[in-house]
Amino acid sequence: MEMSIILAALLFALLSGSASVFVFSLYRGNPTSRGKDKRGGWIRLWEILPSESGFSYVTLILASMLGLFLELLLIRWVSSEIRIFAFFKNFVLIACFLGFGLGGSLCRRSINLLSLLVPLVTVSLIIKLPWEPFRTFIATLPNYLGSMSEVHLWGVPSIPMNWASLGLLATACALVCPLFALLALIFIPIGQWIGWCLENAPNGIWAYSTNLLASLAGILLYTFLCLYYQPPWVWIAAGGSVALMLFWGSPVQRWTVAASFGLCAVLAGFNLHPGTSELWSPYQKVTLLPQREAHVVEIYTNETWHQQIVDLSPEFVASHPNLFERLPPGLNAYNLPYRFSPSPPSVLILGAGTGNDVAAALRNGAGRVVAVEIDPLILQLGTQLHFERPYASPRVQAVVQDARRYVQSCEERFDLIVFSLLDSHTTSSHYTNIRIDNFVYTVEALRAAQKLLHPQGVLVIKFQVETPWIAGRLERLMTAVFGRASVQLRADNNSSSTVSFFIEASETQVRQAFSDEPFASHTRRQGTLKTQNACLTTDDWPYFYQHEPGIPASVIAISVALLLLSTWAFRQTGIAVKSIEWHFFFLGAAFLLLEVQIVSRMALLFGTTWLVNSIVIAGVLLLIVGSNFVVRWFPQIPVKAAYLGLFLSISLAYLVPTHWLFFDSRVLSALVAVPVSSLPVFFAGIIFIRSFANAAFSGTALGANLIGALLGGLLESLSYWTGLKALLLLAALLYAASYMATYRTSAASRGCLT
Repeated sequence: MEMSIILAALLFALLSGSASVFVFSLYRGNPTSRGKDKRGGWIRLWEILPSESGFSYVTLILASMLGLFLELLLIRWVSSEIRIFAFFKNFVLIACFLGFGLGGSLCRRSINLLSLLVPLVTVSLIIKLPWEPFRTFIATLPNYLGSMSEVHLWGVPSIPMNWASLGLLATACALVCPLFALLALIFIPIGQWIGWCLENAPNGIWAYSTNLLASLAGILLYTFLCLYYQPPWVWIAAGGSVALMLFWGSPVQRWTVAASFGLCAVLAGFNLHPGTSELWSPYQKVTLLPQREAHVVEIYTNETWHQQIVDLSPEFVASHPNLFERLPPGLNAYNLPYRFSPSPPSVLILGAGTGNDVAAALRNGAGRVVAVEIDPLILQLGTQLHFERPYASPRVQAVVQDARRYVQSCEERFDLIVFSLLDSHTTSSHYTNIRIDNFVYTVEALRAAQKLLHPQGVLVIKFQVETPWIAGRLERLMTAVFGRASVQLRADNNSSSTVSFFIEASETQVRQAFSDEPFASHTRRQGTLKTQNACLTTDDWPYFYQHEPGIPASVIAISVALLLLSTWAFRQTGIAVKSIEWHFFFLGAAFLLLEVQIVSRMALLFGTTWLVNSIVIAGVLLLIVGSNFVVRWFPQIPVKAAYLGLFLSISLAYLVPTHWLFFDSRVLSALVAVPVSSLPVFFAGIIFIRSFANAAFSGTALGANLIGALLGGLLESLSYWTGLKALLLLAALLYAASYMATYRTSAASRGCLT
């Protein structure tokens, strides 16, 4: 390893480690007032005692809004800029829960503004520090996971499992943990203020409902900024405005907030790649590279190569013959599907991107082309920049939608369907930040696509295959759906790479394609695909980039490291693990698993997009608010009845297959799917608010609930082994544990629940 990279690693450790240790030092011991605090006077300049100003709904609203806004901001920003978190996105979410939980448990202590600002500035520096060796080090962090060959990581070399590779994994854990701690620390003061407000509110149910609605406002604000393509510096500026109102108390605090968020916004706006254009769609970070070759534009997403815009028009080919000496345009991978389906009357392209496949369809005589692309910015770039202007053709209909949702709801039939490199470059979902799921490459998805084919139609999967078992999985999927082996071949996509094809076509169509000797010779020279057996992916086990069911070793290693770090954090802040209120802890863990199920099912039904998931999470919050009002109007509603309703609704959600919830009408799907999937949340909300009221809306109860959500986030990884539906059974077991914990502890403290 070069000395500069070693120095960068040391700087990373120094920045994250020293900032974490400093902030944790603010919470050592048990200071509850300035008079008992033995620390230096300069630290107390940024301390706040909520009791001095008293309870305020304005404060509760601002803190709740800021908390959810920062949570979404950091989840998306960190996962987009630091690629190792793109593979462990749920750990950013878990860090937020840890911070909120610690804050709720520490709500009776003074709040120190530095515990929010120091880690926030440090994270911004780590993301945007303009020192090339440091950027190289951050980019190579995922390579430390290369020995985890059971999960395919795009661009990460697979290395044998040995002591050296285990050492690299241990290094990755050691480097990720301080950054995880920084993310958690940001939320401690926000959790403290929310916990204090709920504990001291004149009406706990109204205060908790206000907390939920203000959190919803934070989600809506962030979603609004994303929908209008705003970059991170705007997100930070918006969050800073809310923080400024929250910490307006004294001039020192006010100017510190303004300066800190201002510095973070400046760092976030800094372009680390001069000469490139950095854009943020509602879906991902997009980097547009300058044109380095004749009629070639490169696009990166989330710091990973995404696609090229190429010109294969007859005019350009004729004027630049030297560019096509090695590979004639007729043998280019974009033109290959039309060897099997010449001049098709109708074509469906899933993952149309900037329009290379659309242009190919038009060049090859397609009568009508439906181009489905999930990212509106990528579609917009294709419309503006593609040299052949395919999206301007009246024969093309561009559709901004998730591919799975489209094939599931479409009624039109097509002569050719092309899966065009869908998600070849990524290994994670784009909003939930929890899984490496992919609902496009499942048995159910291909069966839905099969129904859209005309009797003699051709279906083509084009994929950037890097491992034999990915090829084996696609081979098995095609065989399982169509009942026969698909045609498999490799072809040039451009001058530097090849792509793999899995083609379902009739014997006549295959024979006709290979009757052209130049084409047949070219495919023979490319060689055959190496395949290795891999289990089928389904809607219940949609982990396309994982070889076999099981929890990846990298996930286990980092989960254990984060549990140890969390335990250390409890000790550092004086929270005894045995003092945790286990009833609320189990409620938090179970609820996180319920939320995962709802987000997964809604993403499958309506598309994995920011808008869909924002609506889903907003709906969950409103459902909990509804539970609060039910308890407000009927305060003596039996908790036993709520538990019965909870277990029955979980059973219903488990027994109803997701494909039963697909209808041609989105409205009808929503009317049926939302009650089936979300009803458990309603009963869980009743149980929580009744229990929270009995605990006098204690901040420690809220903290235990949020810390339990941390465990739920880690337990969610069990779905890599068991599948998604099994998480409902696990949630039911955790709710049963919460029920048992209630009667074990309540007799000695608050009396049994009704």
